Amino acid sequence: MNMERLIRTAQEKELPDLVLKNGKIINVFTGEILSGDVAVTDGYVVGVGRYHGKRVVDLEGRYVAPGFINAHLHVESSMVTPQVYALEELKFGTTTVITDPHEIANVGGVTALRNILQAGKKSPVNYYVMLPSCVPATPFEHSGAVLRAEELTVLRSDDHVLGLGEMMNSVGVINTDPDVMEKLKAFSDMVIDGHAPMVTGKQLNAYVCGGIQTDHESITFEEAVEKLRCGLSVLVRDGSASKNLDVIIRGVVEHHIDTSYLAFCTDDKHLGDIVREGTIRANLKKAVALGLSPVQAVQMATINTARIYGLKHIGAVACGYRADLVVLEDLKDFQICSVYKDGKLISELPASEPVSFDEKLLHSVNFAPLKENAFVIPQQEEYAVIGIVKNQIITETVRMTHEQVQQGLKDGTVRKIAVIERHHATGFYACAYITGYGLRHGAIGTTVAHDSHNVIILGDNDRDMFLAAEELKRINGGYTIVCDGVAEASLPLELGGLMSLKSAEEFIPEFDRINELAYEMGVEQEIDPFITLSFLALPVIPSIRLTDCGLFDVTEFRFLS
Repeated sequence: MNMERLIRTAQEKELPDLVLKNGKIINVFTGEILSGDVAVTDGYVVGVGRYHGKRVVDLEGRYVAPGFINAHLHVESSMVTPQVYALEELKFGTTTVITDPHEIANVGGVTALRNILQAGKKSPVNYYVMLPSCVPATPFEHSGAVLRAEELTVLRSDDHVLGLGEMMNSVGVINTDPDVMEKLKAFSDMVIDGHAPMVTGKQLNAYVCGGIQTDHESITFEEAVEKLRCGLSVLVRDGSASKNLDVIIRGVVEHHIDTSYLAFCTDDKHLGDIVREGTIRANLKKAVALGLSPVQAVQMATINTARIYGLKHIGAVACGYRADLVVLEDLKDFQICSVYKDGKLISELPASEPVSFDEKLLHSVNFAPLKENAFVIPQQEEYAVIGIVKNQIITETVRMTHEQVQQGLKDGTVRKIAVIERHHATGFYACAYITGYGLRHGAIGTTVAHDSHNVIILGDNDRDMFLAAEELKRINGGYTIVCDGVAEASLPLELGGLMSLKSAEEFIPEFDRINELAYEMGVEQEIDPFITLSFLALPVIPSIRLTDCGLFDVTEFRFLS
């Protein structure tokens, strides 16, 4: 920033580089919409009012908003690299992303974090990182790496690092686990993200006392309000699988809740969904349709997030702020007319520099040979069965007798699920029953299995499940669907078994095809075939999960098998 030049240009002692004339400017500080021009020099806004410039663009009364900020996301869930992801975010007005790379960190540790930081810095957005706090998420599974406080603090001085990522080990915080406490204390002067689904009352109070400042896991309005009352900033999530915006914003509007500590995030969203509707832009459209005022919605998408994360010079159309700007046709559908990043049209930005990734990240599927009886589940009088909840990533525990399970296997309402350790060939694996997923016949498998990202297979017969695991090894990770001994479709995600190295144009048709095939094979329409599957191994979200160590009751924090 050349401060002297900005000061001169603000007074028109020099002509601004760019003037966007005749706009309706959304002032996120006062909640007003002002008519005027926006003057830009050296990538910063130098004035709002009436200006002449070297280059003039007449907006003809269109709206000017600050560039949107995605408050919490995992780029890995888009299944493409940060540079490809960022290009798609930009098209829909998101100019700043706050990422938690704990997915790739669970596969490749510090090496992976350095790789992703490098890639993010070369992307065309403001790319910020919250360092993963829980690698692995719990001690009840095997991941590719273990990150302790001393390893994380080495990276905290990077100017693209904002703090500590979502603290999923809420039990560890509440019970003052020494390793958890060490991490919280090491980042006590920075932002610490939370992850506290269904944590309430005195346990929530205790969790917040650990220095936690945000939470994105509220699935009801009541849960969100309780967290707001505790001083947490609530990140309202609307992604591909977890859709919580509807109920929270309805409650906010009905009860006239102050939105100052609310922001928007996507958490996990597929690239195909992003390309169709954007991320924060889609959240804005939904929130306004639910009755939230457009200006409040824009504040949630911009300045609120910037303040939560301590981002200076980002999040407003105002003097001294970066000229990350979105020109909108309207404040109902939030139709994007143009996007400026640092005062330049995104179509005029230079191409991102290529990034090389560590070779180990490109060959990360390494499980021990499977035994013939790997997917045989011992007979019991009663089973704890994983019950899928539609449109959510939480599950329920369904108690079923042996006869009910056998009948479910016959009529298609019950299937087998297996998780196989794939990082160090330890030989750990576990199987269980699941209901509510669908799938008439065959097997579906993925190496995207939050958060340790082991192999997860779901199917109705052992042979197809075995072949699905082998196919995932062959393609170095990704998605696969096997039926009657044939791999009907596979989607390679060769970077850590999580991300493709292809462009969006190459990747999306393959992604759409394998998802369409999953639905054709009977997967329930109300769930996302692969995102839903990927969360079934995450032992920090209620109520029951399967890790490579066994069936785990999250509410009681103990293994059932």
